[in-house]
Amino acid sequence: MSLRPFRDIKRRKTKVINVGKVKIGGDNPISVQSMTNTLTTDVKATIKQINDITEEGADIVRVSCPDENSTFALKEIIKHVSIPVVADIHFHYKRAIEAAENGASCLRINPGNIGDSSKIYEVLKAAKNNNCSIRVGVNAGSLEKDILEKFKEPCPEALVESAQRNIKILEDKDFFNFKISVKSSDVFLSIAAYRQLSKITDYPLHLGITEAGSFVSGSIKSSIGLGSLLMDGIGDTIRISLSDDPTQEVKIGNEILKSLNLRDRGVKIISCPSCARQAFPVIDTVKILEEKLAHIKTPITLSIIGCVVNGPGEAAFTDIGITGGGKGNNMLYLSGLQSEKVLTSEIIKKVVSEVEKKASEIETN
Repeated sequence: MSLRPFRDIKRRKTKVINVGKVKIGGDNPISVQSMTNTLTTDVKATIKQINDITEEGADIVRVSCPDENSTFALKEIIKHVSIPVVADIHFHYKRAIEAAENGASCLRINPGNIGDSSKIYEVLKAAKNNNCSIRVGVNAGSLEKDILEKFKEPCPEALVESAQRNIKILEDKDFFNFKISVKSSDVFLSIAAYRQLSKITDYPLHLGITEAGSFVSGSIKSSIGLGSLLMDGIGDTIRISLSDDPTQEVKIGNEILKSLNLRDRGVKIISCPSCARQAFPVIDTVKILEEKLAHIKTPITLSIIGCVVNGPGEAAFTDIGITGGGKGNNMLYLSGLQSEKVLTSEIIKKVVSEVEKKASEIETN
């Protein structure tokens, strides 16, 4: 049971492309991505990190391929992971060809940086032959020299012009299986660039605020930037760029989508900020429950409210709820209805049990 969203987001219609088994664009779910920070040549460490990222809820992962050893490592890595792998390529066209031939599902490149027409053709040929899509990755920090000279500084118009230039390169060679990003570390610049680009192309858009910063500041910047665009219906796949463990990027990405009712995955906890009215330690309880319920992938809403002021109202619209009561007698709600009193010392055990039971019921049905 959940509260019907006040506003349903109407997503912008885009073309559909394939990144391995994941479809991007159209009416397909908005996917969450992250990127490994291990050396790709360290196959064992890279496989472990990709699987950790997958367990956290990533749909796609990107790995860096700066050299030949990295691109050849892809072949072994892909055997041991379950989500599509994007090869991050910057300048050398041979790395892109090798990555496509060794199993990458997508290449992150700027065609304009690859070299002359013949080199671009070879990359696109390898991509086509291996059912490999492309992400055109425009970044405010690495704009083409002539575009930067024209606009004097990174601005929305500069990012969009770079994107248009790279789109034309691909289209002129009859390649259409691609998505686009126009990232900046500046929230306002990113939002404006994506809004402009969404008006002139229907290719799927990969959203991100690049080099967003540490966990707290980067999460806030990304939430503001991506949230604004997603509420406008713009965006088909996202990555949160944090100076932190990649699994944290996935966690924040999923939380942004869940908060906008764009993704249902795992337990969504509604909890109060805690005050002197609390009948049990709300903050500690929520922290423990987040950890103990991390394995639940089924969409379930859970309210943890420390007193009876807002508790019953929140519990009326969640699958499971706990409201603080006097003398350690707290009330458990199931599907919005009062069920039984629960001692404070039993809250964790009881909530975990009820969530797991609810998940099992949903999966069975």
